[in-house]
Amino acid sequence: MGVPEQYCRKLTKDEINEMPLRAYEGPVTLVSGDDEVGPAVQRLRADPLLGFDTETRPSFKKGVTFPPALLQLATSQEVFIFQLAKITFDDGLMALLSDPGVTKSGVSVRDDVKELKTLAEFPDAGFVDLADVARDCGMQTFGLRNMAANVLGFRISKAMQCSNWAKGKLSRKQIRYAATDAWVSRELHLRLQDLGAL
Repeated sequence: MGVPEQYCRKLTKDEINEMPLRAYEGPVTLVSGDDEVGPAVQRLRADPLLGFDTETRPSFKKGVTFPPALLQLATSQEVFIFQLAKITFDDGLMALLSDPGVTKSGVSVRDDVKELKTLAEFPDAGFVDLADVARDCGMQTFGLRNMAANVLGFRISKAMQCSNWAKGKLSRKQIRYAATDAWVSRELHLRLQDLGAL
């Protein structure tokens, strides 16, 4: 399956920087207690398509890695951010990530899922890697920021990418950044669907 020719060229950094800056502006639910996981999963299950992303505390030392700190899932109405160090990776959450009937769409999801499995083993199903979709369509850009610019016509900030995601209290900027990545993943999925790539 192909997409129109205009989406197959690689945008320059300057072209992306000239695009309008967008961020997610809707409601965000921070899930930071075990009693909040069930209700969040229930609301997520009401949407058959979820934008998916994770954030991990960056390591600046070779050989030092950290477990994923956040799991972000976006519905059409809101974004849920699970603070993984504060909650139990419970059966409800694992069942959602294992459900082929709920699409979880993001960029480079394979690595994110692999990292989540270090917290709890689950049989993942229903995941769509938009980078793979872009490659199959002959597109030249596979990262979230570049794909947003190419397909959606706006740029997203990556300024918070290397911040400490494992902090107990996240800043408003961190929350907005994390929510934006999941929201953009969902928007990209819908747009690629419209273009006939999915």
